[in-house]
Amino acid sequence: MLGLVHLVDAFRERRLKPAILVVGSAEEYGAVSPEDLPLREDAPLLPASPYAVSKAAQGLLAAEYARGLGLPLVRTRTFHHTGPGRGEAFAESSFARQIAEIEAGLRERVLLVGNLEAVRDYTDVRDVVRAYWGLLDHAQAAAAVGGVFNVCSGRGRRIRDLLDTLLSHAGGEVEIRVDKERLRPSDVPAQVGDPSRLRALIGWEPRIALEDSLFDLLEDWRARVSAASPKGAPR
Repeated sequence: MLGLVHLVDAFRERRLKPAILVVGSAEEYGAVSPEDLPLREDAPLLPASPYAVSKAAQGLLAAEYARGLGLPLVRTRTFHHTGPGRGEAFAESSFARQIAEIEAGLRERVLLVGNLEAVRDYTDVRDVVRAYWGLLDHAQAAAAVGGVFNVCSGRGRRIRDLLDTLLSHAGGEVEIRVDKERLRPSDVPAQVGDPSRLRALIGWEPRIALEDSLFDLLEDWRARVSAASPKGAPR
């Protein structure tokens, strides 16, 4: 939130009014009932973690700046996205890294997982960036229709399904083992968004299939693991 404050203050001091994109998170919606899915932008915000609270606060402050200063400021609530370069703190990227390390002979053939039944709305990161660019190109029009947009595919996927897709590209059998350290008490059971507002404004649609995103993610981890492995490591 303070980062946004400093940024806007710098623009005010220089009397600049650039288009600004403030990237929020689907975590702002918190836990919802299945009948409330897919989530629209007018759904109540019920953040259930410090991260989610910080993103909700940033979004509310951004809305106030847009009203009070007349800035062409656009907000998103971005749902899960993945692809090459994804950080290993996220489930599907952790799976991909573990598979790459198993294939390289750097760990036993056991893949550690958390809650595989959670449902999330995934989009390829390259499609997400294309949505961001489109919103900035239409910042004035975006502000006129509410200024906040879900960036999502509109389709829910179980984490288990992502794991199965990655394993279909893996070499050899792998044991799946639940790691209690990877289970989070505040984990939201299901998050699926409605991208209708974004689609109506800029005609955006995801172009990259999730299966292709996951394959690219696995290939990226294979390259990273290979580059970091000492020469002569067993495979």
